[in-house]
Amino acid sequence: MEAVPVQSNAYEMAVENFENAAAALELSQELRVMLKNPERILTVSVPVRLNSGTLALYEGFRVQHNTARGPAKGGIRYHPSVTKEEVMALAMWMTWKCAVVNIPFGGGKGGVTCNPKELSEQELEKLTRRYTAGIAPILGPHRDIPAPDVYTNSQTMGWIMDTYSMMKADGYPVPGVVTGKPLSVGGSLGRNEATGAGVFHCIRAAAEHLHIRLKGSVSVVQGFGNAGAMVAGRLDTALSRVVAVSDSKGAIYNKDGLDISKLILHKEQRGTVLGFRDSEPISAEDLMSLQCDFLIPSALENAITIENASSIRAKVVAEAANGPVTPEADRILDNKGIFLIPDILCNAGGVTVSYFEWCQNEQHYYWDEHEVENRLERVMSQSFREVLSLHLDRKVSMRLAANMLGISRVAASTSARGLYP
Repeated sequence: MEAVPVQSNAYEMAVENFENAAAALELSQELRVMLKNPERILTVSVPVRLNSGTLALYEGFRVQHNTARGPAKGGIRYHPSVTKEEVMALAMWMTWKCAVVNIPFGGGKGGVTCNPKELSEQELEKLTRRYTAGIAPILGPHRDIPAPDVYTNSQTMGWIMDTYSMMKADGYPVPGVVTGKPLSVGGSLGRNEATGAGVFHCIRAAAEHLHIRLKGSVSVVQGFGNAGAMVAGRLDTALSRVVAVSDSKGAIYNKDGLDISKLILHKEQRGTVLGFRDSEPISAEDLMSLQCDFLIPSALENAITIENASSIRAKVVAEAANGPVTPEADRILDNKGIFLIPDILCNAGGVTVSYFEWCQNEQHYYWDEHEVENRLERVMSQSFREVLSLHLDRKVSMRLAANMLGISRVAASTSARGLYP
């Protein structure tokens, strides 16, 4: 994942987007208060004895934003920039995201403020198990279900599942407490590729709507982590020229297109996209302003801000990351006629296949990869059509349309359950 400097408060962004949609939906003030504020915020201390013998004390968070439609669902990230406000924003986005793709989960999110690149695998395991012990009282297959996020992975989820199982089930495995875990302990086929696959399905649907041929199109991917690499691979297979990618260490460019399969191997071996043959280094600023059909921000929040939005020259911006475009930048892109696929729709493939994984755990019956992919494509295509229809019918931006769809579904569940005065 590419580290992007935070230039505005993510929670303020989330609240502004919510208020815009709530106004368009004409929600009552009481219901707005219920939907906007998180149900639960847990802050925990995470002490870890490092290999050097010194004791490090980290701060961890778990936020359950809304569970009106089902148990809280959302990833856990390890990053130096993690704050309570950021986790609150991500949990809110997860609530709307689950509702947009119409799966029966609410929104949750977690994080630990640390630099995982400075920790050994043994230290990361200690941190994960201690953090899990801290948030265990609010976890459970029918309460709150974590998943991987920035700088966490299937191994992290395996440690969480094991720790929870030891604490809550006398060591008997409870696979449904996390998703994105290894296949050997109940993970789902297709989960690792799910976020990138979902982004690709949205890009393909947008291309069809805008009459852009994928074959021969030009794509730029900012952030070459799991999601970015998967999207780039799908685009490459569809014969779109991926001319530039970036990671936390730099960006590379080739006007004729990069060989993505070889680039993925290069990144695995070198830890960066820099130095890849048949490419030249470019600045992060130049990458974002390249002329292209599809620009896919796949790193952290605030990649496109009021400072650089006017330089964006893409026809479509597909938000593989959460919150990569600030509200001010949103308006600039809209005025430029750039078609935006908002994050709560575009990157919802991950939580969709997480839901599939949870279903398989609960049923003790596992699907093959073909079935997972087909189900994911149906969900993403249907959700895109629903957001697009609202965008066209109400003559609102795609961002506002997605938020209206998700928030209206959560509002309906809240009202039906009588959860507000």
